Amino acid sequence: MIAVVGHPDLTVPTLALLEEELRTRLADRARTGRAGLVRAGKGLPVAFGRAARKAGLALVTVLPSLRGVPAYVAEPDRKAAGELLLLSQMVRLVEYDPGDRASCITADEALVRSCGRLLAVWDGSPSNGRDATAHLVAYARSHGVDVEVLWPHGAEHRTDPPVGALGTCGLTGRSPRTTD
Repeated sequence: MIAVVGHPDLTVPTLALLEEELRTRLADRARTGRAGLVRAGKGLPVAFGRAARKAGLALVTVLPSLRGVPAYVAEPDRKAAGELLLLSQMVRLVEYDPGDRASCITADEALVRSCGRLLAVWDGSPSNGRDATAHLVAYARSHGVDVEVLWPHGAEHRTDPPVGALGTCGLTGRSPRTTD
């Protein structure tokens, strides 16, 4: 299984660059029978899902569940989750609260441990109260998961998001109710 993590605040031009870069990288892996794993959310998860589909790679989308029942997917991720479900061959329910940052990160760590490879869309910046990418890269490496860092020439993310902008819980770029 191949998962993707990355900054939650990637610009639209960066997402377009990444979709093509991811498609190229995933095409090689599609022949091996592997699948891509992404937690439902807007931005990078959708770019990864589209790239996986174009590359012929099976896609598994993770949705939150609370006590075994699918959890509510809030805006702005609802439309993205719908697109990912249409692109997916399988859906996996994972027990976590999508509004709680610590719960999201714990879920992300479990998903990373279940993968053989992690594609990290990361500029090398440290984790902070809203972006856990560096943490998940270090976590994957410490658990023996192969990590491939992608940061194409010209890639950008907003380093100072406006008030109320996305925080992250890792694999999704979801906006948590709480931050550090």
